[in-house]
Amino acid sequence: MGSDVFEIISVGNELLVGKILNTNAHWLAKVITELGGFVKRCTVVRDNVDDISSAIEESMKRGTNWLIMSGGLGPTYDDKTLQGVAKALGRELVVDNDALKMVEKKYELMAHRGTVKKFDLTPARLKMAKLPKGSKALPNPIGTAPGVMTDEGDRKIICLPGVPGEMEGIFKESIVPIIKNVIKNFYYEESIHTTGIVESDLAPLIDKALVNNPFVYIKSHPKGHEEGISKIEIQVTAMAEESSIAKKRVKDALEQLKSMIIEHGGIIDKEDMK
Repeated sequence: MGSDVFEIISVGNELLVGKILNTNAHWLAKVITELGGFVKRCTVVRDNVDDISSAIEESMKRGTNWLIMSGGLGPTYDDKTLQGVAKALGRELVVDNDALKMVEKKYELMAHRGTVKKFDLTPARLKMAKLPKGSKALPNPIGTAPGVMTDEGDRKIICLPGVPGEMEGIFKESIVPIIKNVIKNFYYEESIHTTGIVESDLAPLIDKALVNNPFVYIKSHPKGHEEGISKIEIQVTAMAEESSIAKKRVKDALEQLKSMIIEHGGIIDKEDMK
Protein backbone atom coordinates (compact mmCIF):
# COMPACT_ATOMS: atom_id res chain seq x y z
CA MET A 1 0.00 0.00 0.00
CA GLY A 2 1.39 3.41 -0.96
CA SER A 3 1.93 6.39 1.28
CA ASP A 4 -1.13 8.17 -0.07
CA VAL A 5 -3.93 6.10 1.52
CA PHE A 6 -6.22 7.96 3.93
CA GLU A 7 -9.13 7.04 6.14
CA ILE A 8 -11.46 9.47 7.88
CA ILE A 9 -13.16 8.76 11.20
CA SER A 10 -15.83 11.19 12.35
CA VAL A 11 -16.72 11.02 16.04
CA GLY A 12 -20.01 12.18 17.50
CA ASN A 13 -23.42 10.93 18.58
CA GLU A 14 -24.91 13.98 16.87
CA LEU A 15 -23.82 12.60 13.49
CA LEU A 16 -25.49 9.26 14.07
CA VAL A 17 -28.84 10.65 15.21
CA GLY A 18 -29.09 13.05 12.29
CA LYS A 19 -28.69 16.21 14.37
CA ILE A 20 -25.62 17.39 12.43
CA LEU A 21 -24.73 16.87 8.76
CA ASN A 22 -21.24 15.42 8.40
CA THR A 23 -19.75 18.28 6.41
CA ASN A 24 -16.29 17.66 7.92
CA ALA A 25 -15.87 14.29 6.18
CA HIS A 26 -17.05 15.84 2.91
CA TRP A 27 -14.59 18.73 3.18
CA LEU A 28 -11.67 16.50 4.22
CA ALA A 29 -12.28 13.97 1.45
CA LYS A 30 -12.39 16.71 -1.17
CA VAL A 31 -9.26 18.52 0.03
CA ILE A 32 -7.25 15.32 0.53
CA THR A 33 -8.14 14.12 -2.96
CA GLU A 34 -7.16 17.46 -4.47
CA LEU A 35 -3.80 17.13 -2.68
CA GLY A 36 -3.18 13.80 -4.39
CA GLY A 37 -4.29 11.53 -1.55
CA PHE A 38 -6.53 8.49 -1.88
CA VAL A 39 -9.42 8.40 0.59
CA LYS A 40 -10.30 4.74 1.00
CA ARG A 41 -12.89 4.83 3.76
CA CYS A 42 -15.01 7.15 5.92
CA THR A 43 -16.34 5.89 9.24
CA VAL A 44 -18.66 7.45 11.81
CA VAL A 45 -18.63 6.31 15.45
CA ARG A 46 -20.35 7.36 18.66
CA ASP A 47 -18.74 9.21 21.57
CA ASN A 48 -17.65 5.95 23.13
CA VAL A 49 -14.06 5.06 24.00
CA ASP A 50 -14.41 1.41 22.98
CA ASP A 51 -16.04 2.29 19.66
CA ILE A 52 -13.39 4.89 18.87
CA SER A 53 -10.56 2.57 19.85
CA SER A 54 -12.00 -0.31 17.81
CA ALA A 55 -12.35 1.89 14.71
CA ILE A 56 -8.71 3.00 15.02
CA GLU A 57 -7.46 -0.56 15.50
CA GLU A 58 -9.38 -1.72 12.42
CA SER A 59 -7.92 1.11 10.37
CA MET A 60 -4.40 0.24 11.50
CA LYS A 61 -4.93 -3.41 10.56
CA ARG A 62 -5.90 -2.31 7.05
CA GLY A 63 -2.54 -0.59 6.72
CA THR A 64 -3.87 2.94 6.40
CA ASN A 65 -1.07 5.52 6.20
CA TRP A 66 -3.06 8.55 7.32
CA LEU A 67 -5.98 8.40 9.75
CA ILE A 68 -7.79 11.73 10.02
CA MET A 69 -10.25 12.06 12.90
CA SER A 70 -12.65 14.89 13.63
CA GLY A 71 -14.70 15.59 16.73
CA GLY A 72 -14.35 14.81 20.41
CA LEU A 73 -11.44 17.05 21.47
CA GLY A 74 -13.35 19.50 23.64
CA PRO A 75 -13.73 19.94 27.42
CA THR A 76 -17.01 18.09 28.03
CA TYR A 77 -17.59 14.59 29.39
CA ASP A 78 -18.49 13.17 25.97
CA ASP A 79 -15.31 14.39 24.23
CA LYS A 80 -13.49 11.05 24.23
CA THR A 81 -11.48 10.86 21.02
CA LEU A 82 -8.05 11.11 22.61
CA GLN A 83 -9.00 8.49 25.19
CA GLY A 84 -9.87 6.22 22.28
CA VAL A 85 -6.56 6.90 20.54
CA ALA A 86 -4.63 6.22 23.74
CA LYS A 87 -6.45 2.93 24.28
CA ALA A 88 -5.97 1.79 20.68
CA LEU A 89 -2.22 2.47 20.80
CA GLY A 90 -1.63 1.32 24.36
CA ARG A 91 -0.42 4.73 25.51
CA GLU A 92 -1.07 6.90 28.54
CA LEU A 93 -2.87 10.22 28.40
CA VAL A 94 -0.44 12.82 29.74
CA VAL A 95 -0.43 16.59 30.06
CA ASP A 96 1.56 17.90 27.09
CA ASN A 97 3.49 21.10 27.79
CA ASP A 98 2.93 22.59 24.33
CA ALA A 99 -0.78 21.79 24.44
CA LEU A 100 -1.01 23.27 27.94
CA LYS A 101 0.60 26.51 26.80
CA MET A 102 -1.82 26.70 23.87
CA VAL A 103 -4.85 26.22 26.13
CA GLU A 104 -3.52 28.69 28.73
CA LYS A 105 -2.88 31.33 26.09
CA LYS A 106 -6.39 30.98 24.68
CA TYR A 107 -8.09 31.35 28.07
CA GLU A 108 -5.85 34.22 29.15
CA LEU A 109 -6.89 36.04 25.99
CA MET A 110 -10.55 35.20 26.59
CA ALA A 111 -10.33 36.46 30.16
CA HIS A 112 -8.70 39.69 28.96
CA ARG A 113 -11.51 40.18 26.45
CA GLY A 114 -14.18 39.35 29.01
CA THR A 115 -15.32 36.24 27.16
CA VAL A 116 -14.79 34.25 30.37
CA LYS A 117 -15.03 35.67 33.89
CA LYS A 118 -11.54 34.62 34.93
CA PHE A 119 -8.60 32.56 33.83
CA ASP A 120 -8.50 29.27 35.68
CA LEU A 121 -7.11 25.95 34.50
CA THR A 122 -10.18 24.00 35.54
CA PRO A 123 -10.23 20.20 35.09
CA ALA A 124 -12.38 20.65 31.98
CA ARG A 125 -9.85 23.03 30.43
CA LEU A 126 -6.86 20.95 31.48
CA LYS A 127 -8.52 17.96 29.77
CA MET A 128 -7.81 19.56 26.38
CA ALA A 129 -4.05 19.48 27.12
CA LYS A 130 -3.95 15.75 27.87
CA LEU A 131 -2.65 13.88 24.81
CA PRO A 132 -1.62 10.29 24.10
CA LYS A 133 2.02 10.05 25.18
CA GLY A 134 4.43 11.02 22.39
CA SER A 135 1.86 13.05 20.46
CA LYS A 136 2.31 16.55 19.09
CA ALA A 137 -0.09 19.43 19.76
CA LEU A 138 -1.26 21.39 16.72
CA PRO A 139 -2.18 25.09 17.13
CA ASN A 140 -5.88 25.91 16.81
CA PRO A 141 -6.13 29.32 15.09
CA ILE A 142 -9.78 29.76 16.05
CA GLY A 143 -10.84 27.71 19.07
CA THR A 144 -9.38 26.45 22.33
CA ALA A 145 -8.75 22.72 21.80
CA PRO A 146 -5.43 21.96 20.06
CA GLY A 147 -5.32 19.46 17.25
CA VAL A 148 -3.21 16.36 17.86
CA MET A 149 -0.84 14.38 15.65
CA THR A 150 0.35 10.95 16.77
CA ASP A 151 2.92 8.88 14.91
CA GLU A 152 2.53 5.11 15.09
CA GLY A 153 5.47 3.71 13.17
CA ASP A 154 5.25 5.21 9.69
CA ARG A 155 1.56 6.02 10.09
CA LYS A 156 -0.04 9.22 11.30
CA ILE A 157 -3.19 9.67 13.36
CA ILE A 158 -4.40 13.25 13.17
CA CYS A 159 -7.17 14.40 15.51
CA LEU A 160 -9.06 17.59 14.74
CA PRO A 161 -11.92 19.42 16.49
CA GLY A 162 -15.46 18.85 15.27
CA VAL A 163 -16.23 22.55 14.78
CA PRO A 164 -15.81 22.97 10.99
CA GLY A 165 -13.92 26.26 11.09
CA GLU A 166 -11.46 24.96 13.68
CA MET A 167 -11.01 21.66 11.86
CA GLU A 168 -10.32 23.41 8.56
CA GLY A 169 -7.98 25.95 10.13
CA ILE A 170 -5.76 23.35 11.79
CA PHE A 171 -5.77 21.12 8.72
CA LYS A 172 -4.76 23.95 6.38
CA GLU A 173 -2.05 25.37 8.64
CA SER A 174 -0.49 22.22 10.12
CA ILE A 175 -1.41 19.21 7.98
CA VAL A 176 -1.53 20.38 4.36
CA PRO A 177 2.21 21.29 4.33
CA ILE A 178 3.08 17.80 5.61
CA ILE A 179 0.90 16.10 2.99
CA LYS A 180 2.40 18.20 0.21
CA ASN A 181 5.88 17.26 1.34
CA VAL A 182 5.11 13.53 1.30
CA ILE A 183 2.63 12.99 -1.51
CA LYS A 184 3.76 13.87 -5.02
CA ASN A 185 0.63 12.94 -6.97
CA PHE A 186 -1.41 15.48 -8.92
CA TYR A 187 -5.18 15.34 -9.22
CA TYR A 188 -7.28 16.72 -12.05
CA GLU A 189 -11.00 16.54 -12.74
CA GLU A 190 -13.44 17.90 -15.25
CA SER A 191 -17.13 17.37 -15.95
CA ILE A 192 -19.50 17.60 -18.89
CA HIS A 193 -23.29 17.77 -18.85
CA THR A 194 -25.52 15.92 -21.24
CA THR A 195 -29.21 15.58 -22.08
CA GLY A 196 -31.14 13.33 -24.42
CA ILE A 197 -29.51 10.09 -23.31
CA VAL A 198 -30.51 7.99 -20.29
CA GLU A 199 -27.96 6.57 -17.90
CA SER A 200 -28.52 2.96 -18.98
CA ASP A 201 -27.59 3.93 -22.57
CA LEU A 202 -24.66 5.95 -21.31
CA ALA A 203 -23.25 3.02 -19.30
CA PRO A 204 -21.73 1.06 -22.25
CA LEU A 205 -20.18 4.26 -23.61
CA ILE A 206 -18.48 4.83 -20.26
CA ASP A 207 -17.29 1.21 -20.26
CA LYS A 208 -15.71 1.70 -23.67
CA ALA A 209 -14.08 4.98 -22.66
CA LEU A 210 -12.59 3.28 -19.58
CA VAL A 211 -11.10 0.49 -21.70
CA ASN A 212 -9.45 3.07 -23.95
CA ASN A 213 -8.43 5.31 -21.03
CA PRO A 214 -7.41 2.97 -18.18
CA PHE A 215 -5.89 5.66 -15.97
CA VAL A 216 -9.04 7.71 -15.44
CA TYR A 217 -12.15 7.30 -13.29
CA ILE A 218 -15.49 8.13 -14.88
CA LYS A 219 -18.66 8.64 -12.88
CA SER A 220 -22.14 9.57 -14.08
CA HIS A 221 -24.30 11.72 -11.80
CA PRO A 222 -28.01 11.86 -12.76
CA LYS A 223 -29.37 15.36 -12.16
CA GLY A 224 -33.06 14.58 -12.60
CA HIS A 225 -35.31 15.59 -15.46
CA GLU A 226 -36.19 18.91 -16.98
CA GLU A 227 -39.28 19.01 -19.18
CA GLY A 228 -39.13 15.22 -19.38
CA ILE A 229 -35.49 15.18 -20.56
CA SER A 230 -32.84 13.29 -18.59
CA LYS A 231 -29.94 15.46 -17.39
CA ILE A 232 -26.65 13.79 -16.46
CA GLU A 233 -23.30 15.13 -15.28
CA ILE A 234 -20.29 13.03 -16.25
CA GLN A 235 -17.22 13.50 -14.06
CA VAL A 236 -13.79 12.35 -15.22
CA THR A 237 -10.84 12.32 -12.82
CA ALA A 238 -7.21 11.24 -12.95
CA MET A 239 -4.17 11.10 -10.69
CA ALA A 240 -0.60 11.23 -12.01
CA GLU A 241 2.93 12.15 -10.99
CA GLU A 242 2.76 15.23 -13.23
CA SER A 243 -0.18 17.62 -13.45
CA SER A 244 0.09 17.83 -17.26
CA ILE A 245 -0.26 14.05 -17.56
CA ALA A 246 -3.34 13.94 -15.31
CA LYS A 247 -4.94 16.77 -17.28
CA LYS A 248 -4.21 15.16 -20.66
CA ARG A 249 -5.69 11.85 -19.55
CA VAL A 250 -8.91 13.54 -18.48
CA LYS A 251 -9.14 15.63 -21.67
CA ASP A 252 -8.58 12.60 -23.92
CA ALA A 253 -11.27 10.59 -22.15
CA LEU A 254 -13.73 13.48 -22.29
CA GLU A 255 -13.22 14.00 -26.03
CA GLN A 256 -13.93 10.34 -26.70
CA LEU A 257 -17.01 10.43 -24.49
CA LYS A 258 -18.36 13.54 -26.22
CA SER A 259 -18.03 11.92 -29.64
CA MET A 260 -19.76 8.72 -28.55
CA ILE A 261 -22.58 10.57 -26.76
CA ILE A 262 -23.31 12.70 -29.83
CA GLU A 263 -23.21 9.62 -32.09
CA HIS A 264 -25.87 8.02 -29.88
CA GLY A 265 -28.21 11.01 -29.99
CA GLY A 266 -27.14 12.75 -26.80
CA ILE A 267 -26.59 16.49 -26.51
CA ILE A 268 -23.59 18.06 -24.76
CA ASP A 269 -24.09 21.44 -23.08
CA LYS A 270 -22.68 24.24 -25.21
CA GLU A 271 -20.33 25.40 -22.44
CA ASP A 272 -18.78 21.93 -22.30
CA MET A 273 -18.09 21.88 -26.05
CA LYS A 274 -15.68 24.81 -25.87
